[in-house]
Amino acid sequence: MRAIIALTLALGLGSCGGEDTLSPSLETVTGSYTASSLSLSSSVGTTDLLALGSTVAITLAVDGTTSGRLFIPGGADDGSDVDADLSGTWALAGSTVTFNQAADTFIRDVEFTAGRNQLNGEGVFSGATVRLVLGKTD
Repeated sequence: MRAIIALTLALGLGSCGGEDTLSPSLETVTGSYTASSLSLSSSVGTTDLLALGSTVAITLAVDGTTSGRLFIPGGADDGSDVDADLSGTWALAGSTVTFNQAADTFIRDVEFTAGRNQLNGEGVFSGATVRLVLGKTD
C-alpha cells in the first residue's frame, strides 16, 4: 500500500511545476535517471525493491542509445541476483518511451510515460505488477 501511495504522489508531483503542459521531446527526455521507486505487487502484498537493495540507473543519449545497470538482489527465478547491463536503444513516440536492450528484463517489456523530469512504467508479469519511477538526475 505504501508503494502505491508513493507512486501516486510521484505521479502527482510530476505534474506540478511552472509549465501547464509537458510536451516530451528528445531534448527534454534525454539524460540520466535513477530509480526513485521500484515495487512489486502481487496477491501477497507489495514489496519495496529499493528498500531491499535494488538499483536502477540508466542514461538516455541524444543518439537514441542507452547505458546503465539494473540490480535486484535475489531477483532471478533461481534466487540469484539480477545484474543486468541496460545498454541498448530507446525511442520516444508522443509521451511514451520504449527500450530495446539485449538484457531480458521487465524494462524492455514496459512502456514508460515521460513526465516532468521522470519516467513512469508499470507492467504485469505472471500475475505480479512491477512499478518503476525513474527520476532525472541531470
